[in-house]
Amino acid sequence: MPHQLQVLVHTPVHSQVAGPLTYLSDIALPAGTLVRVPLGKRELLGVVWDAPINVAASTLDPAKLRPIADTLDAIALLNPAWRQLVTFAASYYQRALGEVALAALPPQLRDLNTQQLTRRLKKHAQTAAPDQLNPASEIPSGIDGVALTPEQTQAIAQFDLKTGPFLLFGATGSGKTEVYLHTVQQLLLNQPDAQALVMVPEINLTPQLEARFRTRFGPIFGDNAVVSMHSGMTPAQRLKSWLGAHSGAARIVLGTRMAVFASMPNLKLIIVDEEHDPSYKQQEGARYSARDLAVYRGRLEGAKVMLGSATPSLESWHHSRPAIEGGRYVRLEMPSRIGPNAALPLVRRVDMNHQPKKSVFAAPLLDAIIERIGRGEQSMVFLNRRGYSPVLHCADCDWKSECPHCSAFRVFHKIDRTLRCHHCGFTERVPRACPTCGNPDIAPLGRGTERLEEHLAELLAGVRRPNSVCDQWPEGEPVRIARIDADTTKLKGELEAQLARVHSGEVDVLVGTQMIAKGHDFRRITLVAAVNPDNALFSSDFRAPERLFSLLMQAAGRAGRDADISGQSEMWVQTFHPAHPLFEALKRHDYPAFAAGQLQEREQAAMPPFSFQALVRAEARTQEVAQAFLTAASAAAVTLEDAEQLLPHITLYPAVPMSMQRVANVERAQMLIESPSRAALQYFLTAWQSVLHTTRQQPEGKGLIRWAVDVDPLAI
Repeated sequence: MPHQLQVLVHTPVHSQVAGPLTYLSDIALPAGTLVRVPLGKRELLGVVWDAPINVAASTLDPAKLRPIADTLDAIALLNPAWRQLVTFAASYYQRALGEVALAALPPQLRDLNTQQLTRRLKKHAQTAAPDQLNPASEIPSGIDGVALTPEQTQAIAQFDLKTGPFLLFGATGSGKTEVYLHTVQQLLLNQPDAQALVMVPEINLTPQLEARFRTRFGPIFGDNAVVSMHSGMTPAQRLKSWLGAHSGAARIVLGTRMAVFASMPNLKLIIVDEEHDPSYKQQEGARYSARDLAVYRGRLEGAKVMLGSATPSLESWHHSRPAIEGGRYVRLEMPSRIGPNAALPLVRRVDMNHQPKKSVFAAPLLDAIIERIGRGEQSMVFLNRRGYSPVLHCADCDWKSECPHCSAFRVFHKIDRTLRCHHCGFTERVPRACPTCGNPDIAPLGRGTERLEEHLAELLAGVRRPNSVCDQWPEGEPVRIARIDADTTKLKGELEAQLARVHSGEVDVLVGTQMIAKGHDFRRITLVAAVNPDNALFSSDFRAPERLFSLLMQAAGRAGRDADISGQSEMWVQTFHPAHPLFEALKRHDYPAFAAGQLQEREQAAMPPFSFQALVRAEARTQEVAQAFLTAASAAAVTLEDAEQLLPHITLYPAVPMSMQRVANVERAQMLIESPSRAALQYFLTAWQSVLHTTRQQPEGKGLIRWAVDVDPLAI
């Protein structure tokens, strides 16, 4: 008798095929086996899944079932802990099991046939053999042989003593990375088979972290012991790293948010660096929070979890309050920078109300930059907007460079004379005259990093650089300005090359977006300037002040990282609101005071973390259809079985257009759902799934393209 197997394939939750599918097999395959199965005219990768507990035997007619096409039995089973993590993520974030499970596997597994995969596995087995462990006595107590500071020693001692989860609250430059390295080192030496997962928020932070880990652990455990996982890798590289982690040969996995689903059978430690960063929240497909899943995975697999940040998320800060107040995390504090004379940068606020109208750089700031150049030091100018100008404008008829496909303006990029939409990618050459009235005098409005770089070069045109630390850069040359943003780092290896120029001293002034504001160890930067940070102060998004404070604190942390020159480091903030409480807290580097104020406001307004939210988003060709679908689904909530007991604990807000209403000619609407109880919200969302599916089949759902639920959204 053929065996009936439950198999997951990659299907989204809004489709009609969202759960496990039943296939036939000549032999009983255990859950976690990778297989290939037919679906329609295609053959897909699938995972044999655990049969539902309440189903004793299938009621399907075996004659109507299709057999599996192949079994990838050369790959070890995906273990129960990994399957439970996927099950939880799919349930909590309201996604299909197959969508989460298959997205967590390397893409090349879906493309290789059995013979190709067998060759890859054989090649991997030959190169992935673990190297001989060197004696522990050869390992220094700190990176590059530097001893641990008292604060680092105390933090590690608390980490060893308690179970966690832990929040490592350390100032920029306090040596959080060394704490990560030391805890990983202790684990790998004490437990020969243990694995550690270290996560960073962005791809561009992975190479420098990987270099530090390879320098530290390569001579001890071999080059194969450290692997990376992120979307910037080639499919072959991702498969190799995944196989190394899945087999246990890779002892340390470094990666972005996708790495939280890495199959690691001996996982004992999870570190989430810059845990506050919004990049840990997936914004497409399964909208999971990798930080929150890391905490859950640690509890699930008995692994210790350390979240690290100089500006923790307000949720994590709230969870790390004293245990007597209900805190769930253990807070480890390292408030001081490393070095006998190390100090956090002095924060200077420039009141732009007292500066000449339309001035970009205040005169005192420009003088400070020139002073740094004269001393052979570096400056960093931060503006979180790329391109030359956010919009082109005609003063005669008020035409603006709107995108015809999105509710956004196309950004003017002067370097290639194009108008480019950063949402749908639509690009056109800059018109010679206004398309509406024919006026040839169309001008840019606002500034991006490209225009800021050009303007700064004009202001510094008469300044000459002195002999730098590196003698190959001769005295008397013009000031060297570099720009790092998404436009200048498109080509592979370009980011690393530009960062190398900064580290070598070739660059005097670095201009960039948030890409340069966090995580980088610039040893010669002593001045950081934020040019236009005011927009977030009065945003409709209640999280905007938190994000701005974190970004400015992280940017300030790039200055004075070398203890020998940290005493003269400064952070300049140009603002029209210098007395704003956010800038007051920033001047004192007082994150606890800022967090206390924000949490008090959120508690009074019943905002997260004192309430729990979900967004239901709908996409259609017209805004009316998108909103009608959400409105109908909201009205149908009263038909739920436990509606009378459940709905008093749930608030369903009216459907409204999204802040970015139209993208690529698709209209988007959303509806906020809120509850003071996480359990009540989850119960409602799970029960409401059937209502959403039913509503889509009704007249209100005609013309709907897709819908999705975003649990714990970061942008409303």
